[in-house]
Amino acid sequence: MFKWIQKIRLKKGVFHKQLGISKDKKIPMKLLDKIISATAGQTITNPTKVGRKRIFVTRQIERRAILARNLKNI
Repeated sequence: MFKWIQKIRLKKGVFHKQLGISKDKKIPMKLLDKIISATAGQTITNPTKVGRKRIFVTRQIERRAILARNLKNI
């Protein structure tokens, strides 16, 4: 392995917990797109009926949404 490659440590279920969605349900793409399009510091309303109705977008939540959308497209 190369020394410059860092291990990615994923915390399982944390993003689901932040959004208020149970682990056995999938995160809707509409919600991911809305989180990504918002800027950090904004509060968005959830366009779906799954999870919390209002979500405060931080940079960390935005990064997790980008990762989730990229992994869904694989």
